[in-house]
Amino acid sequence: MTFRFIHAADLHLDSPFTGIRAAAPENVATALYSATFDSYRNIIDLCITERVDALLVAGDIYDGADRSLRAQRAFIDGLRRLDAAGIRSFVCHGNHDPLDGWEARLSYPDGCHRFGPEFAAVPIFPDEPESALVYGISYPTRDVYDNLVSRLGPVDESAFTIGLLHANVGGNTDHALYAPCTLDDLAQSGIDYWALGHVHTRQVLRERAPTVVYPGNPQGRHPNETGARGVYLVEVDDAGNIRLDFRPTDTVRWERVSIDITAMDTEQDLLNEIDDAMQNLLDAAEGRSVVVRMTLTGRGEVNRFLRQSGTADDLLAGVNDQWAERLPFVWCERIEDESAAAIDRDAMRSGEDFMAEVLRTADQIREEPAALHAGLADLYQHRRFRQHLADLTEEEMTALLNEAEALAVNLLAEDDR
Repeated sequence: MTFRFIHAADLHLDSPFTGIRAAAPENVATALYSATFDSYRNIIDLCITERVDALLVAGDIYDGADRSLRAQRAFIDGLRRLDAAGIRSFVCHGNHDPLDGWEARLSYPDGCHRFGPEFAAVPIFPDEPESALVYGISYPTRDVYDNLVSRLGPVDESAFTIGLLHANVGGNTDHALYAPCTLDDLAQSGIDYWALGHVHTRQVLRERAPTVVYPGNPQGRHPNETGARGVYLVEVDDAGNIRLDFRPTDTVRWERVSIDITAMDTEQDLLNEIDDAMQNLLDAAEGRSVVVRMTLTGRGEVNRFLRQSGTADDLLAGVNDQWAERLPFVWCERIEDESAAAIDRDAMRSGEDFMAEVLRTADQIREEPAALHAGLADLYQHRRFRQHLADLTEEEMTALLNEAEALAVNLLAEDDR
């Protein structure tokens, strides 16, 4: 039989947006305060609009073990809406919302199944238990460092099987190593679709046999969680083929933008470029508001203006006066000035001072990349630093060289003032 479900994870309801909200204007702070709740409401609406058969939530429903009553009520109210529409829900708990966290004595709807500390198999269709099964497990406490996949045991090969799990697959260094396992562990499990949570950036680790998916979190929460955030609408046909359809559910989108000042002659050029960037962000956000972190780069005449005391704060305030009060808004959370004064590199390189020696050395290394490795020989042998250098590509090494040259030139130029 063909059936469909929504795969969501890492709702982080009532996420505090610590520090960000305190600096934001009232309308932005209000939008951030409600963002995780609004995103969850969008998920429930999507389930009902698409008439899916089930919602699967792969852990971290709440932002902390001492979950707020507001968050618990909102979550259960959404599940009740699904239950009234004949849509079942399956929930496992992760490190942010373990089973031993505080919980109000609220009633979950009959159509919701919450998994306990050991794997259990539950049919999506109670009247046809042999058609599709969800195998799920929850964290009994926050710190789970065991490979939970090893507890799964044999699965029913006659049914389409879904594994609901909050885990770090493959040692993702951007997230804590909770319930660590390998992709091979999942591939050998007998499960057809692994509905994962924990990693906040969506990714399909394996497309088939089994399909292994992180949907990411449905609402970005800080400047490192950029771009569209949402859930996967998953369709399984009679032959067990799987089709994935990403659906954004975020209400406030986080972005980073870089503006190069090199070709700018006046302060008006800079303001025009910033306005264009803000408008482009709004146009790409599909009706959502945007929180942006802006970086100014390059070398040019405008840097003289940017170096004046108070300019950065004035520039940020002016940008937000223009864009933060709109609906949808674009609020610039920070402007980072990494620009530098214009220089005549060729003239500097031909000199006889230390600056010229730095530039000539950088060019020599670009022509002979092996020289850079030789120069960093001590770091390659250092037990702490070598792990950061070992996997760098030549392109990444060149980028580091460029950054080092720019930093050196800026510092030396400062000394010459």
